Amino acid sequence: MQTNVLCGGIDMEVDGIFNGLNEQQQKAVTTTEGAVRVIAGAGSGKTRTLTNRYAYLVSELGLEPSNLLCVTFTNKAAQEMRRRVKKLVGGERDTGYISTYHGFCVRILREDIHHLFYPKQFLILDTEDQKSILREIYEELGLKVNDHKFARILKKIGEMKADTGYVFDLISREKTLDPERVEDLDRKIILSYLKKQKKVYGLDFDDLLNFTLVLFGEYPRVLEKWQERLYYIQVDEFQDSSPKQFELIRLLSKGHQNVFVVGDPDQTIYEWRGADPKFMVNFDQWFPQCQTIVLNENYRSTPQILNVGNALIKQNKLRVDKDMVTENPDGVNVIHYHGKSEQEEAKWIVSRIQMLQKEHGASLNDVAILYRANYLSRFVEQELIHENMEYSIFGGFKFFERKEIKDALAHLRLLAFEDDLSFMRVINTPRRQMGKKRIAFLRERAEQEGASLYQTLCNHIEDPVFNRTKAKEFIEAIEAMKVKRHELSVSDLLQDTLQATGYEALIREDGDHERLDNLMELKHSVVQYEEGMGEQISLEYYLQMLTLYTENDREDEREAVKLMTIHTSKGLEYPYVFLVGFNDRILPNERSLRDRKEYALEEERRLAYVAMTRAERELYLTESEGGNGRGEKKYPSRFLFELDERLYERIGFIEKEFEKEAKEVIRMNAQLDQTHTSEADFKEGQVVEHPVFGMGTIEEVDERKRMYKIYFEEMEVTRPISWNFKRLRGLNK
Repeated sequence: MQTNVLCGGIDMEVDGIFNGLNEQQQKAVTTTEGAVRVIAGAGSGKTRTLTNRYAYLVSELGLEPSNLLCVTFTNKAAQEMRRRVKKLVGGERDTGYISTYHGFCVRILREDIHHLFYPKQFLILDTEDQKSILREIYEELGLKVNDHKFARILKKIGEMKADTGYVFDLISREKTLDPERVEDLDRKIILSYLKKQKKVYGLDFDDLLNFTLVLFGEYPRVLEKWQERLYYIQVDEFQDSSPKQFELIRLLSKGHQNVFVVGDPDQTIYEWRGADPKFMVNFDQWFPQCQTIVLNENYRSTPQILNVGNALIKQNKLRVDKDMVTENPDGVNVIHYHGKSEQEEAKWIVSRIQMLQKEHGASLNDVAILYRANYLSRFVEQELIHENMEYSIFGGFKFFERKEIKDALAHLRLLAFEDDLSFMRVINTPRRQMGKKRIAFLRERAEQEGASLYQTLCNHIEDPVFNRTKAKEFIEAIEAMKVKRHELSVSDLLQDTLQATGYEALIREDGDHERLDNLMELKHSVVQYEEGMGEQISLEYYLQMLTLYTENDREDEREAVKLMTIHTSKGLEYPYVFLVGFNDRILPNERSLRDRKEYALEEERRLAYVAMTRAERELYLTESEGGNGRGEKKYPSRFLFELDERLYERIGFIEKEFEKEAKEVIRMNAQLDQTHTSEADFKEGQVVEHPVFGMGTIEEVDERKRMYKIYFEEMEVTRPISWNFKRLRGLNK
């Protein structure tokens, strides 16, 4: 049934629901029966359409909200949708089923988890709760308690919970979890985690979805109850659905078969987190009778901005073809700026913002600077500070306020000043068994002797209280660096100190690539500063300069340029947008390309598209020559070369030879990125033999990452093995 109330006789309430909607939006609101897929492009009024359709079902068709499920991806989006719905339908209706996936699963489990022999008042575990459980396990096993190692184990627990098989161990009333029987340490920790989780009847975020799917699979009557209850299902941002989330929606919609999904495959930027755009693109394969409605009128951007975005995203294969159009008046050309150095790029960006203020009356709040990774904010931040221009990091920390940067600089401050603040920041990072009692002992002696904590430690290092600590090694590392500090440049001193104290090894062991990138960017910035000064600077001078750069207390309510990653910018819009660091191997990102090959290339292109379509009036794409933190030459992004030059205006001269070199390097890199076998040699369930790990069974074939997950019987472990590893031998082909 498509209900059409648009021809005459519209009462005021209906008029409120349809007020300001275009023809396609009205069609989406009134098409209520069966499966409906709405391809909603950037700036096309997606949220409004979704909200107004919910209000239409309640106000005009008389449905009870308790029979409508509306799933969003964030609590913030769910709250905003509830606010808008209540404004449209009035009254105190229960809108509890406007929820996130996790929130809705909690509703199901609170009602029906007893079927799985878990109490309805189960405990929901957040990340800190998970770390507390791990801390307990580490202590029981006599392991060093280290928050940084927890991140790696939590990641492995998450990988294990990609499959629902473990749920049966948790709900079994028999003793199935026995950490004692396994030798592999990681496996022992994971089994201990599950055992403790079972003991307290705790569910973490992964469990909420997994328990719900197992509940529905094991108890069809429970599934039928929920299918019968939910007459209409709506899903926002459907392009970000994971396989499990899609399966949940597919199961629930089998009852009344009314499922309405909204999204844009061109804005799928969370594949690394499990999102799969194929569910949106191929929706009609699972729901053959589905209707597709395209919202392609953009209310946000100028035609010039949309033309650039359309031209770029057309290069992707996994998408539903559409061109965004707008009735907005013509604006200025999109500008590509090419600089000879990062400093030149930053200076141009800031001068352009000053021009927008002066000639267009722009507020700093109208300006957003977007980048692919957090470390890229550094060179822009320094110029903004230099020009005394207010800015705020949206959804993150300023570069010099990030923990790893403060830690690194505290090591240098300790060399220069031996101050207590720096000492306390680094003495236990990495851990050196300097607990509360030992620090109290130090403080007491320091007070008595009128010395710094560091000097007091040096004076009393032979005291038995410091036995079984690593304090002596720490002193030796610091003293060795103090000897070197007058011989080395600040950049070399920083490098050597982070290695000597074990701080860099700690970050590497943690496996957090972003923190490593930030440390590399810090080293790079010191080198650049030294080169800019043209002479060797003292450690004290550098630290003083840095203090002046970073001692700027600012209020969040102030007028300020917004700096943020592209991921953070999704769903936001600004009159003036600068996409900075538009270089190859940055956007597209080198690490993503290496891990996920052509899947990553399409997602990186979508990221660029998302960034471009945040802009309302003016869009700037900026990049520069020079070297990155690893000393490699920088080139413009391959995405720039995919655009017809007539679509934008270039500022800054690119020499023909440099452009030719850039295109050749990009071509060669693209070939390297794609080096993989076109198909997997083995299938799920196949038994294979590894030259080192022995016999194993393929548990999963991961097409995105081009790898197998293989369970090796003898070792009782699962390992990821690349498709390109040719020494696997199939035993039951």
